[in-house]
Amino acid sequence: MENELLFKILTPLDFHVRITHSYWKLIVTLKHPVMADRESDVKKLLADPDEIMRSKSDPDVYLFYRREDFRRWVCAVVKRLNSEGFLITAYPADKIKEGERIWNR
Repeated sequence: MENELLFKILTPLDFHVRITHSYWKLIVTLKHPVMADRESDVKKLLADPDEIMRSKSDPDVYLFYRREDFRRWVCAVVKRLNSEGFLITAYPADKIKEGERIWNR
């Protein structure tokens, strides 16, 4: 079960993002515990973001943002390889990072 798919979501960029149970557990225990119990928020963010930026350091990495309130965002960082993407991490953010804006609502 640990390495089974937790979810696979189609993004507005027309590629799927996937994550396994074990990798989600790593995110919410080691990387960003504040994201525990926010799996549904991340799914919604990937399917229906407010903005998508391309990373300045890696053209295959995308940052998906969805506004939570007037000062806060949720960010999901995705790596795209070939036609599939996988979730690297997700976290609350107080601003959108610099980079190339490739999609917005």
